[in-house]
Amino acid sequence: MRDSRMGRARPLRRRGFTLIELLVTLSVVTILMLAALPSFIDKTVRAQVAEALPLGELGKPPVQAAWLASTPLPADNAAAGLPPPEKIVNERVQSVTLENGAIHIAFGNRAHKTLQGKVLTLRPAGVDEARVVPLAWLCGRAPAPDKMIALGQDRTTVPVGMLPVRCR
Repeated sequence: MRDSRMGRARPLRRRGFTLIELLVTLSVVTILMLAALPSFIDKTVRAQVAEALPLGELGKPPVQAAWLASTPLPADNAAAGLPPPEKIVNERVQSVTLENGAIHIAFGNRAHKTLQGKVLTLRPAGVDEARVVPLAWLCGRAPAPDKMIALGQDRTTVPVGMLPVRCR
């Protein structure tokens, strides 16, 4: 092809990308994806933990009733009128155990491998001198509010980074 102004041949221009340009682009995209992957996995695990929390709601009314009646907190599922632990399940949870007022949610079934075999505890916290005050529920390792005492044993083994924000 000739340039009409100068009468000399113009070099043909290639279209497309070189192999080096494609490899560099692919490398950058891969690095960005690998950097985002852990936060995506953490988000997925936290969502599965949050999905399990409604099962813990089953144990709260009998514990609250015992607290208001100034009677000992239910020692186990049977004392609270709940089904056996292995019967309270969902897609992520393999059992829910009530033990001296504390609710222990054990992960299994189709939970993420990070959660398999881990436990999340929901503990009641109350004002012993004023039982008319409703119980507050502590999720995981959360501390008791001022002037309240936490009841039951915390057996949480879910890593702190995997807990929903309200449970930290």
